[in-house]
Amino acid sequence: VQLQAYGGGLVQAGEYLRLSCVASGSIFSINAMGWYRQVPGKERELVATITSGGSTNYSDSVKGRFTISRDSDKKTVDLRMTSLKPEDTAVYYCNVYLRPNGWNTQLMNYWGQGTQVTVSS
Repeated sequence: VQLQAYGGGLVQAGEYLRLSCVASGSIFSINAMGWYRQVPGKERELVATITSGGSTNYSDSVKGRFTISRDSDKKTVDLRMTSLKPEDTAVYYCNVYLRPNGWNTQLMNYWGQGTQVTVSS
């Protein structure tokens, strides 16, 4: 299973970015999907998650500015980021819980490679 994230870049404060992540490989079903971010010297933190049923959860710092969505058929999860702030600067990682096959009910957790988002003031 591989997660490929893309869409990061350098923008100015107040602008918009969209991150996308696609899962590929041996996948029977996908449970929760999410985005996390990390800055040097700090722990990785949750940005947003979305369940297979579409329920979403956001960190307080991005609530109202970021929107997470998913396309289960395409095995993708998107993060639309508006009104970006310099403090949103980080490496963003997608994360997925999935079942690789139909005979094992255990959920496996996978991380994407990370994509850099830089917001200048």
